[in-house]
Amino acid sequence: MPQFVSLTIKEVIQETPSAVSLVFKIPDELKSDFHFVPGQFITLKATINGEDVRRAYSLSSSPYDNDIKVSVKKIADGTFSIYANENLKTGDVLQVMMPEGKFKLNPQPAKNLNYMAFAAGSGITPIMSMIKTVLNEEKDSKFVLIYGNKSSVETMFFKELLQLQSQYPNRLFLEFIYSRENAEEALFGRIDKSTVNFALKNKFKDISFNDFFLCGPEAMINTVKEVLSENEIPDEAIHFELFTTSTDTEKPSNTGKATIAVIVDDEETTVEADKSKTILDSVLNADLDVPYSCKGGVCCSCICRVVEGDANMPVNNLLTDDEVKEGLVLACQAYAVSDSLKIDFDDA
Repeated sequence: MPQFVSLTIKEVIQETPSAVSLVFKIPDELKSDFHFVPGQFITLKATINGEDVRRAYSLSSSPYDNDIKVSVKKIADGTFSIYANENLKTGDVLQVMMPEGKFKLNPQPAKNLNYMAFAAGSGITPIMSMIKTVLNEEKDSKFVLIYGNKSSVETMFFKELLQLQSQYPNRLFLEFIYSRENAEEALFGRIDKSTVNFALKNKFKDISFNDFFLCGPEAMINTVKEVLSENEIPDEAIHFELFTTSTDTEKPSNTGKATIAVIVDDEETTVEADKSKTILDSVLNADLDVPYSCKGGVCCSCICRVVEGDANMPVNNLLTDDEVKEGLVLACQAYAVSDSLKIDFDDA
């Protein structure tokens, strides 16, 4: 199970008026532990107003950089994002969990491949890592980025992307979209069905794409996935990661109590749980130190295996059907159904 370690912030970069990048120096003895594949994330932990707060942030650096970097956009009522933007400074120390995540682009230096990515807002962060890695390691591959924001000022990595495009004019292609600004060489509006069709059937119709990467709000991802499918793009070529999900999902009407045996770090502990609460909430209420991060079903930190008993997971945006059949669940989205349950965080 990934562990937290103390890392020092080497630099705080103001990316936009409402977003910062945190650069962490990795000690030599931890470099192998923090090796990652483009698209993966790390979990940051800090004590804010006396509360233990954890958040998952995608790595926007590339694996060949000496340091690791995450980029945090400030959102309304976002406890950690506000703290990161307004309080963190060079020299501060945070607890950082080693990289994880299933949203990945595995570079293939020997191949000539073509990628298209759709990102909105801070959804650019894992895509940025992918772009830099492809340009550096796949010498003949092309990368097309469709990137939506409110305005150019609020566009994370705007100058860096333009510099990369200037450096690789025949390999990196950028299509900016602004919802609140009319700008030359940019589309106006949001990423929608017409945007996807414009990219596939018009602007980049002469390129045959191998893989598509989508990152951002749930509504955008669902729209892009639907249009890609309409254009006969196979499911296995579409990869996505949600940064936000809808909050109006109806919770199951489970009632009663359950006894949950929890295996973590080779120790088994039994806790009493309320079936109307998620497995993760029940386990955390028992003061067990299990892995978790977003608590919203958009990362994979809290994956565990149901060894005995039954649990249901009304919302699942990450696990494949085969993984669910194997007994894997997201503890933050799963509820106990049977009166007794045994889950294993070590074997997941």
